[in-house]
Amino acid sequence: MSRWERLKQLDSVSLQKLDELYSGEQLPMAVREYLAQWIEDQDWEHASRDTSRAVVLFQVLLENLDNQYSRFMQERAFLMQRNFRRFKQDFQIYQEDPCPLAETINWFLSKEQEILEAAELANESFLSQMSSLLESFDSLLCMVLEELEEWKSRQQISCIGAPDDTNLEPLEKWFTQLGEGGFQLRKFLEKLEELQGKLSYEQDPIKVQKPILQDRSHSVCVRVFLSAFIVETQPSMPQGRGPLVLRTNVQFSVKTRLVHNIIKTGKVIPLTMLNMSESMNGGMVADFRHLTLKEQKVGGGGKGTSDMSLSVTEELHVIHLETQFDLHGLSVSLETSTLPVVVISNSSQQQSAWASVLWFNMLRADSKNLLFFASSPTASWSQFGEMLSWQFLSCGKRGLNSDQLDTIAQKLFGELPSYHSSYDNCKISWTKFSKENIRDTNFTLWVWMDGILNLVKLYLADLWHDGSIMGFITKAKEKSLLKGKQCGTFLLRFSESIKDGGITFSWVEYSNDGKHNVRTVQPFISADLKQIPFPEILRNFQIMEAENAPVYPLQFLYPNIPKAQAIGKYYNEKTGGERVSVCLSVCCSLSLSECISVWTFMASELLSCALTVH
Repeated sequence: MSRWERLKQLDSVSLQKLDELYSGEQLPMAVREYLAQWIEDQDWEHASRDTSRAVVLFQVLLENLDNQYSRFMQERAFLMQRNFRRFKQDFQIYQEDPCPLAETINWFLSKEQEILEAAELANESFLSQMSSLLESFDSLLCMVLEELEEWKSRQQISCIGAPDDTNLEPLEKWFTQLGEGGFQLRKFLEKLEELQGKLSYEQDPIKVQKPILQDRSHSVCVRVFLSAFIVETQPSMPQGRGPLVLRTNVQFSVKTRLVHNIIKTGKVIPLTMLNMSESMNGGMVADFRHLTLKEQKVGGGGKGTSDMSLSVTEELHVIHLETQFDLHGLSVSLETSTLPVVVISNSSQQQSAWASVLWFNMLRADSKNLLFFASSPTASWSQFGEMLSWQFLSCGKRGLNSDQLDTIAQKLFGELPSYHSSYDNCKISWTKFSKENIRDTNFTLWVWMDGILNLVKLYLADLWHDGSIMGFITKAKEKSLLKGKQCGTFLLRFSESIKDGGITFSWVEYSNDGKHNVRTVQPFISADLKQIPFPEILRNFQIMEAENAPVYPLQFLYPNIPKAQAIGKYYNEKTGGERVSVCLSVCCSLSLSECISVWTFMASELLSCALTVH
């Protein structure tokens, strides 16, 4: 391809420069056009210094002009015929000395070369910018992927109650912008390829660099969409204890999302119907709501797939989800996986299954490590305490404070040595959490804690939420707190001896000589609280003094809040019959004489109720 042809294929800015170059009459553009190859083949620079050579080239130039004139006559191109006759006449001024003409033509060719090099350099700056743009795109994608990993980490602990933000809107916005940017790059390179098919030249840098840029743009686009397909809502059963515990033959749901907003474009073929309400807004969501797991027997009659001695609730499984994504000519096979789930076959396994889910996700373990419980690492007390606090936050909208956590830590590790300021460096193992019985009991730490959590969730949520329940406190600390408080000051704590969760209260009273005495009732368990709300027990609790005179010993919630002010908002309208029920529930915690007094009082109350009814 001649240089002139290459010049004519340049961008509009370069063509404007070329037009300005040939705006005069020293070398008419028409002559340059029709004699392009011959002009470029001559050594005009040498001819400008060699008169004999200049004379020869001048004569050949005139002959070429005559030839073009004759051609235009045959083609009856009157205007071009007229122009070339005039061009030949104008060149006659160089008849005596053609060296200046050779110098002029050489100058024009050098200026053409400058325009061409500048344009080619611009193409190479352009290609360099495209490459830099892709590098920036890749860097931004890496940053977004880091944010995505942070979101996945937050989602993992949110499954076990952490109040972390799992809002996907920022990620969806970033992935959408990156996806659109990637498609714009692909579209531009496709257009460039189309233009190159029409206009190109030897040593065209675009011809060499374009395939590389196309591969890179395709690669980053694929990475965007491969990463953007996630599990938005982890598997859970409608009536389950929490997510990630599934039961065979019981329906569960899981929700996937392509974190890329597409409005009226694109096509995703999921395994099930898209969530139509979200799809209308451009969201690409597949909501699986009616899935079930079927139990299958494996060789040897066992359920596991390894020789590890793992219980059913320590076996981890992963659900894989796949789909095909097609948009703007990009076709990508997408796949994602859930966090590990525990599969059980009956409800009695839920408690230990949930313990496994708590432990695995508390440690933010690698979701691919399905043999995690074969050699589970220990947890630091700070990790473990935080996880316990999340459980109370989930059940009663209030976590554990530092005093409550210290009490639990003391139960686990004993008294803190004087040379340690906290339990943060203490470690707890999976076995100690879920398999070994607490000292002097016949149940594990998790069974005890889970019983309390259920009690809070079902019967004590309001009192726990507003801070009325102190909850975890040693008996020694209890006596220390109540000592010196005004008579009738009481506090509410969880029982340390009840396997399935119990709550009790203690109050301080003083003898005539001023000596204090802390008294405690037998713990109330779920069966008690199912019959009588705990606020009513606190409201109506009484003991019998001499001559069967009832006394209400609970007056001030620790440290000094009047009982009615502290828990009055939870009272119901009461009847004598309910007061009798309260007395029955606490009678067993009193001495024999006190029980007889209570019994006498109960009889009178029942008689009073009967008379009122009739």
